[in-house]
Amino acid sequence: MKEILENSLFFGAALSILSYILGSWIKKKCNFFLFNPLLISITITIVVLLLTGIDYAHYNNGAKYLGYLLTPATVALAIPLYEQLQVLKNNLTAILVGIASGVFTSAITIFGMSLLFGLQHIEYVTLLPKSITTAIGIGLSQELGGYVPISVAAIMMTGLFGNIVGGVLCRVLGIKHPVAKGIAIGTASHVMGTAKAMELGKTEGAMSSLSIVVAGIITVIGASFFAGLY
Repeated sequence: MKEILENSLFFGAALSILSYILGSWIKKKCNFFLFNPLLISITITIVVLLLTGIDYAHYNNGAKYLGYLLTPATVALAIPLYEQLQVLKNNLTAILVGIASGVFTSAITIFGMSLLFGLQHIEYVTLLPKSITTAIGIGLSQELGGYVPISVAAIMMTGLFGNIVGGVLCRVLGIKHPVAKGIAIGTASHVMGTAKAMELGKTEGAMSSLSIVVAGIITVIGASFFAGLY
């Protein structure tokens, strides 16, 4: 059975899709923020691979094809932004200041934590791209001389965390304006956070989509300055 699954071209993709469907079903039944479809899907996938003894490389032979959908999915984020173009025009200054503040806060937080835990420069720059989308973060980590695999892991964990608690934090902190919620979630947790923002509303999703692009640009432009701080 193990050999059949390892040699199957569709095993990885099927496991990923089915585990996410199961995660979505559990989320609807339990209606608790910790029962997040992404988190459940990741957990199920890890457990299945451990129980079956299937190597990650064999799993990824099929799962990697799902990654091809990332580019068109990211481009499609421009659609809700276009639909909310008037909202963007009416709040342009606040939006840009909010995104810039989020990027600056992320960099300063990493700087402070690096000082606190005595990280080396290479470890510091590895974590700098944690709040921007993977496609930009990988290139930035390479340019700064960081550990790219760790940067990818940090980006994924940040996005997953934002997806899980983004909506909850907005409620706890009393953030009610849809533009503010979208900017906060998108700037902090990129594409994964944007998926949650879209669940909250069209305006939240559109503003979060914009934040991905602008936060990525600001981070890349300021990368040399941020890297030079430590």
